[in-house]
Amino acid sequence: MIRSLPNSKLYTFSFTAFIVLYFFFLFAPLLITCILAFNNSMIPTLPWKGFTLDWFFGTGKKTGFFHDPINLRAFGVSFRLAIAVSLMSTAMGTCAAFLFEQENFPLKNVMYLLMIAPIVIPGVILGISILSFTTTVADFFKNNFGIRLDFIRPSFWLVAFGQFSFISTYVCMVVSARLKKFDRTLEDAAYNLGANRFQVIWYITLKYLRPSIIGGLALSFLLSFENFNTTMFLVGAEFPLPIALFNRVRDGSTPVINAISFLLIFATSVCAMVNLILSRKKKED
Repeated sequence: MIRSLPNSKLYTFSFTAFIVLYFFFLFAPLLITCILAFNNSMIPTLPWKGFTLDWFFGTGKKTGFFHDPINLRAFGVSFRLAIAVSLMSTAMGTCAAFLFEQENFPLKNVMYLLMIAPIVIPGVILGISILSFTTTVADFFKNNFGIRLDFIRPSFWLVAFGQFSFISTYVCMVVSARLKKFDRTLEDAAYNLGANRFQVIWYITLKYLRPSIIGGLALSFLLSFENFNTTMFLVGAEFPLPIALFNRVRDGSTPVINAISFLLIFATSVCAMVNLILSRKKKED
């Protein structure tokens, strides 16, 4: 399409209709979910029965999210899990990005294919594979040496390592994309001015990569927080929020699920807006 050329009415109508339908398809379910979070009904669907905040702050029959110990505990587990996974993934993904940018790295293409394999494999298969492997290893050490490796059985840390196995790849790809645009002459100039290797990486390279590292950290946090497929097979006694919501829906849901969804959507939207505002201010400066 050449923007300087005039467009027909049919094209303009079709283009507008496509944009409207596309964004309607994306945001209509989210909007309905947010509205139903304030619906004074025991069923999380329409029709509208009136406005209420009970699904956030209610007690008794209409127990809200902030008075629901099960969901609050699950939220805390998801938050701690996302923090652990995002920190591990960001550190490992950044190091892997440096590694794959080395020209003399042997078998680089083969190693890169192995690195991206976990994000190609379905999450269900990945979760089953990790569970089978870790259970076999734990049983081997217990039966032959009497050593209990409970941390690689279904537990908080097994979920963390399972998510880390593929989320670190996303961080590596984000950081690598920016690292490819890095001007290596800046490092040479720093060396000529007397800087050592650590100073060059800390003050030059990592400072340039800071936006992508922060972006990878945020992405890994969100991917961990909402992950379900892999987590489902590795979870132990501590249920993350997606698993707790799944159990709640399976047993009969209430609008408290809509309230939780609203809080997550609102928090994500605020973070996105803050990031957009800061990005615009940085460009203006």
